[in-house]
Amino acid sequence: MFTSGGDPNLERAYRTHWAPAGHVEPASEKPRPRPKKLTVLAADHAWECTLCGEDGDFFLKGESGGVCLDCADLGHLEFLPSGDAALTGRARKASRLSAVVVRWNLRRNRYERQGILAEPAAIEQAARECLSDADVRARRRVRDSTRRAVEDQRFQGEFAAAIREQFPGCPPERAEAIALHAAARGSGRVGRSAPARKLDPDAVRLAVAASVRHVDTDYDDLLLAGVERDTARAEVFDRVESVLSAWRDGAAALDT
Repeated sequence: MFTSGGDPNLERAYRTHWAPAGHVEPASEKPRPRPKKLTVLAADHAWECTLCGEDGDFFLKGESGGVCLDCADLGHLEFLPSGDAALTGRARKASRLSAVVVRWNLRRNRYERQGILAEPAAIEQAARECLSDADVRARRRVRDSTRRAVEDQRFQGEFAAAIREQFPGCPPERAEAIALHAAARGSGRVGRSAPARKLDPDAVRLAVAASVRHVDTDYDDLLLAGVERDTARAEVFDRVESVLSAWRDGAAALDT
């Protein structure tokens, strides 16, 4: 077919395309869903496999009870304890099949990670890789540790400044002590929360209130005496608010 204007692009669009009989254009492949992570439980009490009656250190939780690794077709995997993030990451990447191992912590009322199960060859490969670049990773850890220390010092200074701005009556050395305590890395305290990292006024107030509660009241003595946490907080509430109010107004709190 030809157009009156002789437009080559338009004529190419009208050109007949021939294909073999039965030919079907391949459909675009959809990305495969990522496989779910297998979770294996580390036994903390005596148990028996619901399929074979054997016991073991690990089991897979099923609808009717625990299943041993052999019955779950995971018996060929080897346990790699937690502790070396590089080794764990490389072993999991190299292993075609792996599982996360967790154990129930009764005191904390939660599952805690113990390590992974991975193919022995993958663990050996990961160990060789870690050994080959151990010096490089050690130097990186030193650099990262130095960087984090500088970042922590800077943030603690900013947090102490935010405390003094919101509570001008708070003694400078006390503000620095509160910032150092609340913003300690890995502490899980309010100073490490996302709002606190942005110096949110509510987060700053919570950190100061926590310090006042422990330092300027008999809150800790009440807890040691067996008083419930909520009850103890209620008993010292007025004192905490009195100190915060005085500091907010620029005055040093007086002992009462």
